[in-house]
Amino acid sequence: MKKMFLIAMTISLCCTLPSCKRKKLTEVVEVPLPSAEEKITIGHPDDVSADNGQFSLVKLPYQYNELSPDISTLTMEMHYSKHYLTYTNNLNRLVAADATLTDLAIEDILKKLDLNNANLRNNAGGFYNHSMFFESMAPKAGGQPKDTLAASITKDLGGFDIFKTQFIEAAEKQFGSGWAWLIVDKTGKLQVTSTPNQDNPLMPKQTVAGTPILCLDVWEHAYYLDYQYKRKKYIENFFNIINWKKVGERYEEAIAQKK
Repeated sequence: MKKMFLIAMTISLCCTLPSCKRKKLTEVVEVPLPSAEEKITIGHPDDVSADNGQFSLVKLPYQYNELSPDISTLTMEMHYSKHYLTYTNNLNRLVAADATLTDLAIEDILKKLDLNNANLRNNAGGFYNHSMFFESMAPKAGGQPKDTLAASITKDLGGFDIFKTQFIEAAEKQFGSGWAWLIVDKTGKLQVTSTPNQDNPLMPKQTVAGTPILCLDVWEHAYYLDYQYKRKKYIENFFNIINWKKVGERYEEAIAQKK
């Protein structure tokens, strides 16, 4: 990449005392100017792929710009092609180095996880959580769930408005980085919960355990470019883009597994 430089010449500095001789000084300063090649460019989600391994990125079911203005193009591109990709590649390297993890589904890895294994805990959680998060959103979505899921939200949580308030509070009150969740617990009932860092309700020793069907990323990388310190606004706007069709499918699957 070619760089252009501005050369500033500082000349003719002299001493003002009569006894001083006039001196001529020259200073050369190189100042790089931005070039067109250095501008931020947005790629395409289909061009992003993980290194060869057991797990692959979920295919993003929309373009980076299609969730705007609730989530910007740049945030989506950075989140999917940088953060999510890194967790996936790290997980694949960890799995390749441990024969006991070969051919296990990500859910089984999480359920059997040794919580003292921080590297696997963070990267397996990061992969699973982000996979669900990206599939939980869609352009021109939002609104409210329908059919069985809607009825269960009313029965288990008291109605959609109560659920929404609980979910927003769970996300907002999660101190630092973490996630908010809607899950199906071991009895088949819906519950709202949150987890720190890259933990999730499938992992051992969770305060509220169960099968996730909806999640929201409240790490700063998920929203700070768009909302800065206005975390609650980001959380509220998430409801504009929730893919309730996908969430409903997950709910049906979770209930079927419990029968």
